[in-house]
Amino acid sequence: MSARQAHTRFAVWLGPAILLAALLWSYWPTVVSLAREWDRDEDYSVGMLVPVAALYLLWTERHRLAALTPRICWWGIGVILVAQAARAYGLVFLFESAERYSFVLTIVGLVLLMAGWPVFRGVGWILAFLFLMIPLPGRVHNAIASPLQTMATVGAVHTLELLGVTVEREGNTMRLNGQVSVAVAEACSGLRMLTAFVVVAATLAYVVNRPGWQKAGLLLSSVPVAIVCNLVRLVVTAGLFLYADAEIAQRFFHDLAGWTLMPLAVLMLMGELWLFSKLVVPDTPNSKP
Repeated sequence: MSARQAHTRFAVWLGPAILLAALLWSYWPTVVSLAREWDRDEDYSVGMLVPVAALYLLWTERHRLAALTPRICWWGIGVILVAQAARAYGLVFLFESAERYSFVLTIVGLVLLMAGWPVFRGVGWILAFLFLMIPLPGRVHNAIASPLQTMATVGAVHTLELLGVTVEREGNTMRLNGQVSVAVAEACSGLRMLTAFVVVAATLAYVVNRPGWQKAGLLLSSVPVAIVCNLVRLVVTAGLFLYADAEIAQRFFHDLAGWTLMPLAVLMLMGELWLFSKLVVPDTPNSKP
């Protein structure tokens, strides 16, 4: 590489690097707050993996993106202004989620401003993927967690009864064979699995070479997959409470369930891709319209 080419490449990367540094400095309190919530709230702990996964996806697309020509697109300023308006709203009304979403939206605006539409379209899915690192707002969280908790309890009751266990339900508490009481707490709602499996499904949907409708179907199916896996976890935990002891049940619920159910979820998603492949009949030269 000649000195001129090296100088040109340095100049191309200098502007985005300065803007990125300014972005991190401006949003540093928001970034620290995000990291703390990822650490203390198990429902959204998967958020810390989202930036890492996004960087990996960018790396896999490096050759395709290198062939595109970056150019200034002034529409990016409009996106940045919208993001800053959302940030101001969050600061004035103490709505932390607005500040966090404005952080990602500012990144979107900077990419559009500095790289233009061709590059923006090339990384659009990855930019949208970044929104998954933001914990849900409190009202949305409560609106989802409570129905999930009830659904998990009802599903566990019916499944255990099918397996021959007598279950008495009082709210979100199950009494098994009239002996052991198991409370389905909010932590058992499956929201943690839901957020984790959505991230896994989104990553898998981006990596696989499939039509758009199959990618969308894979992403949407992460919700029922999470519900089924959480139901399996609750039934196994209830069985351990009934036929083993509380210590083993608690250890499985908190420590082992994630390691055992994540492979199950991935297998279910891969099985879905296999079914999709069987639904599509490839065109042949002799096929009739």
